[in-house]
Amino acid sequence: MFEHKHQKVAPVHVFIKRLVLYIGVAIVLILAALCIGIIGYRYVAGLTWIDALLNASMILGGMGPVDKLTQPAAKIFASAYALFSGLIFIAVMSIILTPIVHRILHKFHVDEE
Repeated sequence: MFEHKHQKVAPVHVFIKRLVLYIGVAIVLILAALCIGIIGYRYVAGLTWIDALLNASMILGGMGPVDKLTQPAAKIFASAYALFSGLIFIAVMSIILTPIVHRILHKFHVDEE
């Protein structure tokens, strides 16, 4: 998908297209993680759909939970989802930054002939 170091740097329109693709993949990953959180909060914690959305969004966004959880299963789910959300953040940032970092590094290593 990326050009080799002996090839020229990709034109800007190719870079933009690649960046949009990677951002799209990141958005799909975020939506999938949000759905996991919503379903978990709905069925494990017994929250309403809107409260489940709020809690999953807040955890995924790094803000913390909104509702107080009283059941042990709900607390375990919230703990696991918080850890999962941290990994999703790292994955999403890695996905989005990949084409940018590649382009920067490629400019340093391109062979001038």
